[in-house]
Amino acid sequence: MTDELTTTFANLTESDVRAALDAEDYIAEDEIVTTVLLTLRMGKPLLVEGEPGAGKTELAKVLASSLGSELIRLQCYEGLTAEHALYEWNYTKQLLAVQSGDDPESSVFAEEYLLERPLLRALRSDTGRPPVLLVDEIDRADDEFEALLLEVLSDFQVSVPEIGTIAADRPPVVIVTSNRTRALSDALKRRCLYLYVEPPSLEKEIAILRRKVPQLNDTIAPDLCAIVARLREEPLRKPPGAAETIDWARAIASLRDDGDGTLDRETIRNTLGCLLKTGEDVDRVDDALLTELLEAADRAEGKA
Repeated sequence: MTDELTTTFANLTESDVRAALDAEDYIAEDEIVTTVLLTLRMGKPLLVEGEPGAGKTELAKVLASSLGSELIRLQCYEGLTAEHALYEWNYTKQLLAVQSGDDPESSVFAEEYLLERPLLRALRSDTGRPPVLLVDEIDRADDEFEALLLEVLSDFQVSVPEIGTIAADRPPVVIVTSNRTRALSDALKRRCLYLYVEPPSLEKEIAILRRKVPQLNDTIAPDLCAIVARLREEPLRKPPGAAETIDWARAIASLRDDGDGTLDRETIRNTLGCLLKTGEDVDRVDDALLTELLEAADRAEGKA
């Protein structure tokens, strides 16, 4: 089932993948580049685990963009069912067909009454290039859905009892992400290549800001990243990830058209909502912690 996908990307090199990700401003370590290359060459799903904000979802987005492929996203949640992930029947259309009685011999469980949901849409995509199917935060879904996903991950097909098996003519590139809030099954892991994405280092996060927020005063990026790094040392309910750092940097840049390269206590306090998402976490940033955050910024600039 994966022959076509493997052939499509057989000539890709690590340099190609690195250049493609770099063009999308995704800064990738060697391990990420190699694993993405293997995913494309081998035509196997990729399971990406890591802390929230580590760039797992972003990897799927930039991969789709760099390949010129459609991104089809399935956001997982507790209670996710086959009807929302695979397909469901168009009951209204079925009812109208039965009431009309135009063709009593035809079945209302036929192709024309089938509504595609993300998994089936990815398998039947005919856009010319394999789509990128992002199964985001699989750990939010329950074990039953995880089991339902196995047929897609192993054979790139789904079984519709009334019609039969629907297999992909052009298998999608599949990225499955997990925040590690629960252990995933061995069956799912066996079907995937695996990549653990570490939270960005201080140096990498500074480089990310300079790529993603070019309008930010260049000298202030280390200050922002040092402050976020210090915040992550606190026992927060939701520590800020790289996405929150980027949001904060954009907010600071939008507030500082004069190019001022310094941060003050008031600015940090007034923009905490870009970084912290619970009242408890915001309340933790008292005057003492604000002082420590500014000291961390000073150290980043070599002032201390």
